[in-house]
Amino acid sequence: MYAISLGGDGAELRPLEPWHAEEFLAHLERGREFIGRFIAFGTQERDVYSARALLQRYADQRAADTGALHGLWLNGTLVGGVLFLNFDAAKGTGEVGCWLEPAGTGRGLVTRAVRVLLDFAFDRRGLHRVEWVAAAGNEASLKVARRLGMTRDGVLREAHPYGGERHDLEVWSILAPEWREARARAQQ
Repeated sequence: MYAISLGGDGAELRPLEPWHAEEFLAHLERGREFIGRFIAFGTQERDVYSARALLQRYADQRAADTGALHGLWLNGTLVGGVLFLNFDAAKGTGEVGCWLEPAGTGRGLVTRAVRVLLDFAFDRRGLHRVEWVAAAGNEASLKVARRLGMTRDGVLREAHPYGGERHDLEVWSILAPEWREARARAQQ
């Protein structure tokens, strides 16, 4: 197993595996209401068995090279995660996403972690385009897309039925040359 330090503040990015089911479930319980404001991630997982099944689905996607799930640990506590919701190396496309419990917010954890995923996608796997899709009302998620230098491609009006209403989805993306240019500017 590997852990990637996300800075000197005790933040780490690690694979989130089926054997983390109990820790993952405890994390979901701490953040269930907060996480579920805009996304359904983790809403069905109410016991260790269902938590392990969700983690196994992502482990299977990782093995099939079609997705991946990574946890965000802060000082040894799982506080959220980032993921490739889909990953298609043959087409050169993917979609990244995230979730956090309140203890992980306001620290730039998602931005730092997604930078690692983008470096991997573009530099190691040769992807050309990575998308970020968020509910139009999820301002924290939209700020991440902006910080990463993504371009707003458009709005899918009322495309996401969730919580008894239909939400607009904003689609953001970044292309490999844009990512490399933004990274080079940041390193100057």
